[in-house]
Amino acid sequence: KNCNNFYDCTTCKYDLGMKKKASQGRQPTWQEAMRRRSGMERICRHSLTNRIGTRRCAYDYECSHCDFDQFFEDVWTTRRGDAPGEAHRIKGFDIPMSYYFHKGHTWARVESGGYIRIGMDDFSLKLLGKPDALDLPLLGKELDAGAAGWGLKRGHNCADVLSPVGGVIVEVNPEVRQDTGITNRDPYGQGWLFVLRHSDLKKATKDLMDDTAGIEWMAKEVEKLEDMIEEVAAPLAADGGHLLEDIFGNLPELGWANLTKTFLRT
Repeated sequence: KNCNNFYDCTTCKYDLGMKKKASQGRQPTWQEAMRRRSGMERICRHSLTNRIGTRRCAYDYECSHCDFDQFFEDVWTTRRGDAPGEAHRIKGFDIPMSYYFHKGHTWARVESGGYIRIGMDDFSLKLLGKPDALDLPLLGKELDAGAAGWGLKRGHNCADVLSPVGGVIVEVNPEVRQDTGITNRDPYGQGWLFVLRHSDLKKATKDLMDDTAGIEWMAKEVEKLEDMIEEVAAPLAADGGHLLEDIFGNLPELGWANLTKTFLRT
């Protein structure tokens, strides 16, 4: 059976039902089933859910006694920012698969354990250029979906950014505080901004666009930007041409306030 609950077993009705059957002796637990395998086939539960590469269990599936399991859940899960796999490109702007998108040009990636990783999309960062500073939320702060969650500054220009989902901040990326350019170089990987936790992942993402809808939306956003550029500069050289990075830096006459209002919705 494929997981349809983002590997969040604590809120999974199927998992709860299986535990009930196991407690009644009608069904073996997943630990008991895995223990029936040979030693080389006893794979770590985090490998089974594709969170890490192949790792064999050394604790007979007594996860509560495993130092690696505790480290992974408490520390590693929130701090690592894996690069996306497959991605579509629309005139120079990347749209990764298995991400959710907000109309304010931010993204959310659901991860196991009830965590959601947040960042700004490739479009917004190429549009506004490298920020001089990021005003990120503090640990423990609760954000509301669709409300201003953080800010960025470039020169004398500032902008608020809407949070794609609500929840409590559990980790902030220290690397982007020291080098804001990471967000531009790797917006969907190491350039993540923070991680928050939400008790209901399906509810948290229900108003966001998945990658399929995101591709259609992004194409319209690019078309809108092209129209704005043509109003202040020469038309693009040819259909299918890629827009330059740091669009505002190259065409400041587009107006910072105009760009942030139109695309960040702030």
